[in-house]
Amino acid sequence: MKYLMRVKFSLRCCLLLVLLSSSSFAKELYVSVKGNDNNPGTKEKPLASLQKAQLLTRKINDAVTVYVRGGTYYLSAPLLFTKKDDRSLKTAVVYKAYPGEQVKISGGKPLQLTWESFSSGIKKAKVTNDVAFDQLFVNGKQQRMARYPNYNPDLRFFGGASEDAISPERVKSWKHPEGGFVHALHRHEWGGYHYEINGKDKDGKLDLRGGFQNNRQSGMHDKYRFVENIFEELDTVGEWYFDKRDKTLYLYPEKNTNLAKALIVVPQLKSLFEFRGTAAEPVRNIRIEGMELSHTLRTFMETKAPLLRSDWTIYRGAAVVMEGAEHCVISDCFFNTVGGNAVFMSNYNRNNVVTGCRIVNAGASGVCFVGDPNAVRSPSFEYAQFVPLKDIDRVPGPKTNNHPANCTVENTLMHGLGSVEKQVAGVEISMSMDIKVSHNTIYDVPRAGINISEGTWGGHLIAYNDVYDTVLESGDHGAFNSWGRDRYWHPDYAVMSEIAKNNPQLIKADVIKPIVIHDNRFRCDHGWDIDLDDGSGNYHIYNNVCLNGGLKLREGFFRTVENNVILNNSFHPHVWFVNSGDIFRHNIVMRPYYPIRVQDWGKAVDHNLFPDKESLLQAQKEGTDAHSLFGNPEFINPEKGDYRVKASSPALKVGFKNFHTDQFGVTSAALKALVRPVKLPVMVSELSSVGVEYYDFFGAKVKNLNTLGERSATGMATETGVLVLDVPKKSLLHGILMANDVLLMCNDQQIKNWNDLARVQSGLQLAQKIPIAIFRNQALKKMEIPVK
Repeated sequence: MKYLMRVKFSLRCCLLLVLLSSSSFAKELYVSVKGNDNNPGTKEKPLASLQKAQLLTRKINDAVTVYVRGGTYYLSAPLLFTKKDDRSLKTAVVYKAYPGEQVKISGGKPLQLTWESFSSGIKKAKVTNDVAFDQLFVNGKQQRMARYPNYNPDLRFFGGASEDAISPERVKSWKHPEGGFVHALHRHEWGGYHYEINGKDKDGKLDLRGGFQNNRQSGMHDKYRFVENIFEELDTVGEWYFDKRDKTLYLYPEKNTNLAKALIVVPQLKSLFEFRGTAAEPVRNIRIEGMELSHTLRTFMETKAPLLRSDWTIYRGAAVVMEGAEHCVISDCFFNTVGGNAVFMSNYNRNNVVTGCRIVNAGASGVCFVGDPNAVRSPSFEYAQFVPLKDIDRVPGPKTNNHPANCTVENTLMHGLGSVEKQVAGVEISMSMDIKVSHNTIYDVPRAGINISEGTWGGHLIAYNDVYDTVLESGDHGAFNSWGRDRYWHPDYAVMSEIAKNNPQLIKADVIKPIVIHDNRFRCDHGWDIDLDDGSGNYHIYNNVCLNGGLKLREGFFRTVENNVILNNSFHPHVWFVNSGDIFRHNIVMRPYYPIRVQDWGKAVDHNLFPDKESLLQAQKEGTDAHSLFGNPEFINPEKGDYRVKASSPALKVGFKNFHTDQFGVTSAALKALVRPVKLPVMVSELSSVGVEYYDFFGAKVKNLNTLGERSATGMATETGVLVLDVPKKSLLHGILMANDVLLMCNDQQIKNWNDLARVQSGLQLAQKIPIAIFRNQALKKMEIPVK
């Protein structure tokens, strides 16, 4: 018998060697949930695991396609590609779902449980396995941790938030809150914070760990917050709680759910595929195609790494992680409710592509391109930080090659992102160069659809994307958003102006290549359609349709904005530099401009089309638009989204040129069929007749802060307070207040609007110093008015 077994084993090995050496076998391997890793990997005798297929591909010197047959593959560890898996272009390997079959790659673990009734519709089951409980899926549907307030998809923030979520009164009712979580918006609605509960004291105050998920520390919002993973809050269908102390799972199942036959899956892995090479030894020419990727852990408590001076911190991980990869492709994959980011290209990456994918309900971002801060010259890591001018490295461009470049995300549908984290984007770009973002459809996101965190190092192409229903759970942001807090940028505007004036070579030291945004359609209902914030520079923006929020340029240099259609809104120039070099021309606007603190109007603001004579005259009073016109743009079919203009349109007389307005978003028929279309705006022709009221406060010109633009320009969390517009020399406040200050307190009284300030002013005694509090340069400052 032993002799026969040895003979069979020898024959099997010989057969395997013959198959490995044959040209026909070198092209295909097969994996099946019904396979066996002792099999040779043929179609008739497939392997059982991707890991075994990977080992066999390393022995094959020809191009290989690994066909994965239909079924769900539960990974116990991520499939890790290293230098051992490096392939040439001629010997590339493809891991591909077998045509016509559905392949699911899961980072979860299915549980076999015995359920019994607990109380009020809640079931419980003992868990004998040693598994992590971060998420729970029942028959493929994600359940929610027990939370307060209960989830309601119709509510804007978190699907339900409450001021009393962590009140001492509520906390006292929780026996063991440790292991629970507090989720909250940033106080200014600039993303979110997350905290783990370590315990509580006798007064009902929670001991929290976290709050590092936002790079602009201002504390959690006092209203928009909720708690989860609290046993006492398990009170509605679809919620669950796992008691770690006695390893008992509690679930309030939906009606008619047969738990005895239900598939219960709990995620265990943070990633499913990892490409781990270096610039010296990259992983090349590997393709993942046609699979569904799901059941990865949430990573919000690991979102810690700051992205220079943007508002972001980030977790350098995802369902698919690429670091040190070249010419690798993720194609036609469905990222289904992954717990964190879907795809993350970290540090050195070249010529990688994400194409034809679908990313739905990810806990964080869709596709991220993020380089190494050590590749940045003179980096700063928080808003208020600044490398002293004498110490700034003045050499343009990156210091090393440890960053993504020449990578692409295209023809990809993303929606429902940021289901956990709120400082996210469909596409995030930071410390990268020459990234192409084209023909993607992105909607239902809590913040930006596409975000560029700083100027390093430019060269990006943003084209033919359809981005809408954005900034749904935050504020002061855009469907497309960017910051430009590069090495010359200083948080004090006056200091920064001097630096830029005296050191012009620093302006493009980081954004060494122009960033091009063309032929996109953007819509934002809680901010701007295109928002270039805080020094964003070296942009060329043309042939875009802005459906609702308008276009904003704050600070920055060398932006050319031309041939765009801005519907039901206009141009928002904020806080411009002298000699910015900015150009705004050949655009169609439907409202007057909304300038804030603009004294110098750049290189050219002219040859634009306004909706009416009053709007044009208003601009011309500012010294712009000498050759602009006004009138009906005569769109061909705005009800259907055709914003080309007719031959008789006055827009053509100012240099506007028609461009296609029906080529946005994903291109594949399969993805197009899944898209929820954008809501096109109803054209509003009449302008508001309500004028702006100005007031005098000790000789200073002030007004109520009551617009989103003013909120953004000042950095305020809400539209409240009294905005200072001008402080002439004759004013008592000259040298004390500055334009763009916001008065929030006067004589120890809160100032919400001019009525509050007028009431306080009328009761002041003349021979006294008046304490005031203002908001300036993103910080609250206290000072005194020396009334004489």
